[in-house]
Amino acid sequence: MATYDLIIKNGTIVTAESVVQGDVAIKDGKIQEVSIGKSIEAAAEKEINAEGLHILPGLIDTHVHFNEPGRTEWEGLETGSRSLAAGGATSFFDMPLNSTPPTINKANLDLKKACADEKSIVNPYYWGGLVPENIADLKELHENGVIGFKAFMSPSGIADFNHVDDETIFKGMKKIASFGSLLAVHAESTVICDQLAKEKQSEGKTSARDFVESRPIISEIEAVRRIISYAEATGCKLHVVHASSRKVVEVITEAKQRGVDITVETCPHYLALTVKDLEEKGGLAKCCPPLRDEEEVEDLWAAVANGEINVIASDHSPAPASMKTITDNYFEGWGGISGAQSTLNIMLTEGH
Repeated sequence: MATYDLIIKNGTIVTAESVVQGDVAIKDGKIQEVSIGKSIEAAAEKEINAEGLHILPGLIDTHVHFNEPGRTEWEGLETGSRSLAAGGATSFFDMPLNSTPPTINKANLDLKKACADEKSIVNPYYWGGLVPENIADLKELHENGVIGFKAFMSPSGIADFNHVDDETIFKGMKKIASFGSLLAVHAESTVICDQLAKEKQSEGKTSARDFVESRPIISEIEAVRRIISYAEATGCKLHVVHASSRKVVEVITEAKQRGVDITVETCPHYLALTVKDLEEKGGLAKCCPPLRDEEEVEDLWAAVANGEINVIASDHSPAPASMKTITDNYFEGWGGISGAQSTLNIMLTEGH
């Protein structure tokens, strides 16, 4: 009987501390032995000669939008999980809003799990939603395995996933804190973004730059400051998703230093693309918060290098090509970038 299921031999093993030659032995899906500088001499059902190749840990993508059930034509779990695997990811955390029905109660979570069990080729995990109508469902979602909850402080773009007002999010955070889970937030100010968007469009200003200016960095900062104050009042653990600027990260760093239990994420597109790319690529590069200027990209890399950013996740948000087509009005068209397969590539090229 074989000792191991798989031995990967002669590879260049990459860890957080070093890059070394060696073998890796695996059984029941888990690493059992790592041998540096010498061969693992044991029986295995399969061996892979990785000479000249790198062995890296699989990515965990904590922020993807797979649209199944209900919007599989936007991209479902079958193709989405394969794009993750092709890009070196072994696990993902699926956001609750783009499927129909959204993951805001146990019944809907069970539907999502059934789809993933059938179709996903990498390990699925699930965010639950926090919306005005489901505070009573949060604990049951937690007890059935969601890794946390997601709320939008501004409109989500999905009709059946409502954004939260201040009272809802405060009550939701108290409930989430009571059973020790965490809240992830899309932090943009509805008031700032809506008013600026109306002003721009009423003046016929609908270019890529106009769209970006209607969702300024201060909109993120205002929402982040507000949600931090709620976290301090409720004791709820907090995770701010897709920060587009180091200026946002700095507000979160200050809160960490005060003892707030808060983490922050950015995304590969904020580390690799700029407003110029939005102008050139059109709808393919539209996202919310929007892409920023080159100096913001460089500052974000500095924050990554300095350990100020906890998570880099794709925020993979696909949609049919017809929804991404923009002609003259950049306020139209779906805001979301498809990046599940490219995160590791970006980190190993621009990042490294």
